[in-house]
Amino acid sequence: MLLHDFWGVAGDFPGRAAYNTLVLRWTCAQQHHDSQGAPPVDGDPAPLAEFPESDHQAVARLREGYQKVKDELGKVIVGQDEVIEQLLIAIFARGHCLLVGVPGLAKTLIIHTLAETLSLSFNRIQFTPDLMPSDITGTEVIQENKSTGDRDFKFLPGPIFANVILADEINRTPPKTQAALLEAMQEHQVTTGGKRRALPEPFFVLATQNPIEQEGTYPLPEAQLDRFMFNIYVDYPDEEEEFQIVRQTTALEQSKVEKVLSAEDVAVLQDIVLKVPVADHVIRYAMQFARLTRKQKGNVPDFVDEFVNWGAGPRASQCLIWGAKARAMLHGRAYVSTEDVAAVAYPVMRHRIITNFNAEAEGVSPDEIVRRLTELIPQDPEQLAGGGKLSEIFRSANAV
Repeated sequence: MLLHDFWGVAGDFPGRAAYNTLVLRWTCAQQHHDSQGAPPVDGDPAPLAEFPESDHQAVARLREGYQKVKDELGKVIVGQDEVIEQLLIAIFARGHCLLVGVPGLAKTLIIHTLAETLSLSFNRIQFTPDLMPSDITGTEVIQENKSTGDRDFKFLPGPIFANVILADEINRTPPKTQAALLEAMQEHQVTTGGKRRALPEPFFVLATQNPIEQEGTYPLPEAQLDRFMFNIYVDYPDEEEEFQIVRQTTALEQSKVEKVLSAEDVAVLQDIVLKVPVADHVIRYAMQFARLTRKQKGNVPDFVDEFVNWGAGPRASQCLIWGAKARAMLHGRAYVSTEDVAAVAYPVMRHRIITNFNAEAEGVSPDEIVRRLTELIPQDPEQLAGGGKLSEIFRSANAV
């Protein structure tokens, strides 16, 4: 049995870290062997190759950069460690984020400070009911050439042309203006005056939304919600954190953050994240979070059939793997485990699960659905041998 075949069925077990290192080396050797175009060799595989030294250094650098960013943010932001980690995961995985929380929880300050520590250009767009699409993307104006007297159209770029876009209170503008972000979020470009204009890289949309005030708001359509990799819930601080917030923000001197990574550094580290290998059984584990919410396809848990109206699409499975890769590297590992997938399941899935009236009546939130799925989906495929409907689903998913 080949190493990667065993990895696909073995699940998590004691000594997994050492085993993953062995598999990683074997995988790198195979990829190197295949890239050279050499014919298959019978018998033993090619000599084990170390994970490329440059990538090892990149993992260490990303881990070090992550700690430095957290330290710098800690000068201004008190608490919110989970929010900061999820934001950084999304950034290094090339994803957009929607931050949901009541006013006064430093959502805007977190985003602005994060852009500053990463040396990224930053623009804030305050969404209001009278905001027009051209106010975001830019517009063309007629400009006269004083030397020739000719009049030409000149494009004036809008605030969308920056690395980090803070879409503040994104649900307060009509769908016509909300849709102006769709092309930018998906294609990293805007089309104005019949011309496509590329946005600066890296490019992120970090939007905020108030969950308690719904009067005069326009809920984001599901198609646009799906473009956000993470839906991050920003909660109230605990008592000690609130004490520190009040003490720091009411003093005369305010802390300033230092720049940690450049835009070029972020782009390089994003490429390194995509190189992180993922075992087949981890991919199948991630897929189940999305597949088991699609009641229209049948063979779903009873609580999904009772409380879910529409489930998550394939983009959810992709985001789970992207997020798990970035999380693994932020924690100093060059491989992805099912633990990484489970850790990012809540921000990835909570805005992609549409619950029904039964769920609202019984107080069952999308987070509760994800929690039950986390408890239901086994991390070790060997646990699926017990029979039952889900056993058949997983046995079919893991069939070779």
